[in-house]
Amino acid sequence: MISYDVIACGEPLERSERPTPQPTGDQVLMRIEAAGVCHSDLHIWHGSYDLGHGKKLSMLDRGLKLPLTMGHEIAGEVIAVGDEAKGVQVGKRYVVFPWHGCGECKVCKRGDENLCLAGKSMGVYQPGGYADHVLISHSRYLVDIGDMPPVQAAPYACSGLTTYSGLRKFKPEVLRDEKVVIIGGGGLGLMATLLVKAMGGAGAIVIDPDESKHAAALEAGADAVFNPKQDGYIAEVKKAAGGAVWAVLDCVGSSQTVQAGIDMLTKGGHLVQIGLYGGHIDIPTPFMALRALTYQGIYVGNLRELQELMQLVRDKNLRPVPTTCMPFSKAFTALLALEKGQAVGRQILTPEAA
Repeated sequence: MISYDVIACGEPLERSERPTPQPTGDQVLMRIEAAGVCHSDLHIWHGSYDLGHGKKLSMLDRGLKLPLTMGHEIAGEVIAVGDEAKGVQVGKRYVVFPWHGCGECKVCKRGDENLCLAGKSMGVYQPGGYADHVLISHSRYLVDIGDMPPVQAAPYACSGLTTYSGLRKFKPEVLRDEKVVIIGGGGLGLMATLLVKAMGGAGAIVIDPDESKHAAALEAGADAVFNPKQDGYIAEVKKAAGGAVWAVLDCVGSSQTVQAGIDMLTKGGHLVQIGLYGGHIDIPTPFMALRALTYQGIYVGNLRELQELMQLVRDKNLRPVPTTCMPFSKAFTALLALEKGQAVGRQILTPEAA
């Protein structure tokens, strides 16, 4: 098998060739047909998260081991299974739930493997999707995609699952009655915009400084799009939301975006942060009680939510996010384009042309 690996943090990915693994027990071998390039991959490649005030959170200190095959948005065809694997068929296509836990702790047994403190996420702590094949540790992590194209299905494993889980954190009546302000018009933001209406939401308002992404947000169903560089934009956002902002989904997670989101919330408002851009904020503690605010962070979603999401996509015939496909050999090119803010929607790695 061929993979494109992080050999040293911040250095170009390197092509590696090694024997294709064979599944045993509950394992499944997949031929990868689509692998999304996620903004989280940038942090993994750089080896750290920005904590603000000059501080960094080291991925190596958290257990990251190199070389690493990144990629956690994976879809493809099962080509072999272990002798104990159940519920999957050779020749069928699936999307992979990559957020594996230990499987034994209380958190995992509650169905929240993504929150396991001994997590073994694919593309982070075990080999992922920047490759032509991947070995999946258990058949339960596969979700049937039917006749859905793998390039459409792959982003649901992270950008879809994360935004779906984030939107579910708002009270159902708030989602139904109030427009959600979505900060960021990249892959996450566009996915969230598509999902709001599919989930019965009142609508979406998108904020992004890159006006080249505004058309894509409107095409995805946004009711309005604003540039945060324009003076007085928060007042305009509130007006577009009907006078008060009750729900903010921050798909960026920088010092500036979180602060802006908190500033625009009405009393009783709720901000959910899913972006990991980095930074630091200071919140006067009385404001949390006096304004009855909720500031919540989430880490992707669980397997049950991915199964629900894929059913929703089928039931609502959800349109795919804008995608740019390129061969696996261009993985580093895709990574750099994402770093420079040149990607609209999702970049998807696919097999080399025959």
